[in-house]
Amino acid sequence: MPQGPDRENATPGSPAPGTSPFEEGMLALLPGLRRYSRSLTHSDPDGEDLLQDCVETALAKRGTWRGGSLKAWVYTIMTNLHHNRGRNARRFPAVDIGEAEHLEAPTAAADPLERDRLHAALDGLAPEYRSVLMLVVVEGYAYQEVADMLGVPIGTVMSRLSRARERLWLVLAEQNIVTLRRPK
Repeated sequence: MPQGPDRENATPGSPAPGTSPFEEGMLALLPGLRRYSRSLTHSDPDGEDLLQDCVETALAKRGTWRGGSLKAWVYTIMTNLHHNRGRNARRFPAVDIGEAEHLEAPTAAADPLERDRLHAALDGLAPEYRSVLMLVVVEGYAYQEVADMLGVPIGTVMSRLSRARERLWLVLAEQNIVTLRRPK
């Protein structure tokens, strides 16, 4: 690795010139964080992934650190990330690609009547409701992004989305032979 003029005279393990106390503290915590991540995951690759996610989260959220114990703050982040991964793994179990090779992907039952009903219901929405619904639900944009795109306040985006969903649900429920129930 090429050494710049600032690093030529630096001692090994010393922080680079211009690093903040936060960055120095993070660098000092890395060996312990690596051990902790591996102990949580019981796997070197998963531990490295957890470590990387933890450091990335800590750096991204450095503004929320209140100046207390950096070690406690970062270890809490890692613990919470690990718990969240565990919850997600239980909710959405993954199958190794080698185990799933023999499985066929289910073919979607293309019901032209359902598709036509949905298109008609979407076309029946007012343009401002339809645009917000499509940008948020189909395209996956955040409320603030949609607000910026359309030049309206974020509250307007939220209310239009709510009204669009409600009207869409009402139209589809009226045309349905079997009554639709709202999820609880």
